[in-house]
Amino acid sequence: MAADTLRVGITCYPSVGGSGVLATALGEDLAARGHDVHFIAYERPFRLPSDAPRLHFHPVAINDYELFRFPDYTLPLSVRMAEVSRDHRLDVLHVHYAVPHATAAILARAMLPPGQQPRVVTTLHGTDTTLLGHDAGYAPAIKHALTSSDAVTAVSESLKRETQRVLDFDGPIELIHNFFAP
Repeated sequence: MAADTLRVGITCYPSVGGSGVLATALGEDLAARGHDVHFIAYERPFRLPSDAPRLHFHPVAINDYELFRFPDYTLPLSVRMAEVSRDHRLDVLHVHYAVPHATAAILARAMLPPGQQPRVVTTLHGTDTTLLGHDAGYAPAIKHALTSSDAVTAVSESLKRETQRVLDFDGPIELIHNFFAP
């Protein structure tokens, strides 16, 4: 593998929504530029081709134990992220949404020994701030995930400002507008 080739893990919601489309398009573009891209999610993103070179999919198994009232996704996701990071020597975990994806990535990184810990890049989407950021049960976890990320991006200037205000977050947020045109 060339020295400038990155090994990137991407986690997004695999559904038809905009963030999944954006994350998949980003992964395809990175793969077309020669990087190895590993999608980690509970199902294959609907736009992710199954036969494209340098694009890989790693499913997350979600168990429904009677002990828990609701199935947990964050912990199995973090374990899968750690496994894929270790097994494929990922350089970066790029996650779309702070909850649950960035929180899982931060935990995954902490599970790995120094030298095997990927950088975590969190891309914020509106729900992180406009809905969950106002919820006392989520806001501290979101702020922790952002503070613990190596880089944070937002898709609009208004989302960047709202995140800074609502979460009292003073870390840098890089503005990267959505680049994908359907």
